[in-house]
Amino acid sequence: MAKEEKRRAISRLKSMYPLRAQVDGTYERAVEASKAEKPTAWSMVNWWMGDPIVKAMGVDLVYPEDYGSVCAAFGAAPAYLERSDSDGFPTHMCGYARNCLGYAAKMKDLGGKIPPEAPMGGMPKPALLMSSGMVCDARYKWFQSLGRYLDAPVWMLEVPHPGVKEFMREGAQERDIKFMAEELREFVNFLERLVGKKMDWDRLEEIIDDTIEMNRAWREVNELRKAKPCPMHSRDFWSSMPASLYMAGNQKETAELYWKMHDEVKNRVDNHIGALPVEEKYRLTFICLPPWHSLGFFDKLAERGWNFVYESWGYHPPMPMDLSKVSDPLERIARYTYGWLTGYYEGAFKAKEWWGYLAYPYLELVKDYHCDGVLMHTILTCRTTTNHLMYVRDMLMRRLKVPSLVVEGDIVDLSLFDPVDALRKAEAFEETMEHYRKVRREEGLEW
Repeated sequence: MAKEEKRRAISRLKSMYPLRAQVDGTYERAVEASKAEKPTAWSMVNWWMGDPIVKAMGVDLVYPEDYGSVCAAFGAAPAYLERSDSDGFPTHMCGYARNCLGYAAKMKDLGGKIPPEAPMGGMPKPALLMSSGMVCDARYKWFQSLGRYLDAPVWMLEVPHPGVKEFMREGAQERDIKFMAEELREFVNFLERLVGKKMDWDRLEEIIDDTIEMNRAWREVNELRKAKPCPMHSRDFWSSMPASLYMAGNQKETAELYWKMHDEVKNRVDNHIGALPVEEKYRLTFICLPPWHSLGFFDKLAERGWNFVYESWGYHPPMPMDLSKVSDPLERIARYTYGWLTGYYEGAFKAKEWWGYLAYPYLELVKDYHCDGVLMHTILTCRTTTNHLMYVRDMLMRRLKVPSLVVEGDIVDLSLFDPVDALRKAEAFEETMEHYRKVRREEGLEW
């Protein structure tokens, strides 16, 4: 008699797999385009600012940040990290950047060819490096440093980062939007010269509309996760998110796939089916990017009844906004990206939590999703995603009596993450979550 198949720790959504395939397909399409001598680009995540423009120009995109997670998951990252380190780049630099620089160095060794061990078919040699000043300070020099290995122009997408108080000053928002739209117009002019053809403005309008609809569907999926038990675990979020954030494939098709995911998640909600086959004992938010090389850590926690119901807000779609009266497509893009960045600012201003664009959103989200705790993954090579975590921890305890567990690690470098120690801390943290459940009840909080 055959042994009964072991039950999975997390009930994965079937609708997740075609969304993941959308992202995997970007590498294959870019390699084929390169073979056909069509231009390809390496792009930093830019929150839908530059991607629609490049896509409308017919340029295929791959994303070194996503590829860093791919290399980590496939075990290919250590060789690229080692090459980056040996070429003199600091070991404390962003893991994505180190992986990318090491990959580019190996590509140069091969005369511009893709390293044979590269997972997912690899990233082809780019005709353009599209950089971004959004959020992360390492980005300013990372793509410039690729000039050591690649002969490709770099374009930096600039975005103002106002503070909460500065954002609320009269005229500040419109000045920022005008600046961004003008920058995008210069980018279009640059691309037309680089590619040798004019912008297809109708195609750009179509891509923008499809992108907004795609993110509307994706946002609706995540709204359903407020249900108890939560029908969708963070593992499915991290697998599905890149289709939106990296604009993989055709946005109209991606929107349809997200709506199919919405139907599957809605069915679970209607039938009170959770993402865990065991009882949902604890609902948590996960802040920062996960350790891509050790995602099995989530399975161990799921076996203990930990359900991760929300993640870092910056990887979620922007809040709904009405752009129907904005006729200029470049201004629409500017308002959309700026809306993602500043969507929580008014709430932060009212709450007098001045670290608005990184810290404050968790005050709303942890409350809305009725979280018992927060797991903070302090990424040792990423200052931007970790420099505000202690403020978030203190804010959540001060205002909501929700505790946080801090676990050190890295997105790419396996040597910086200790899953055994992290699990030991998690087991002890359960007593802390139980204690503060009682405290919240005594103080009359909602959950």
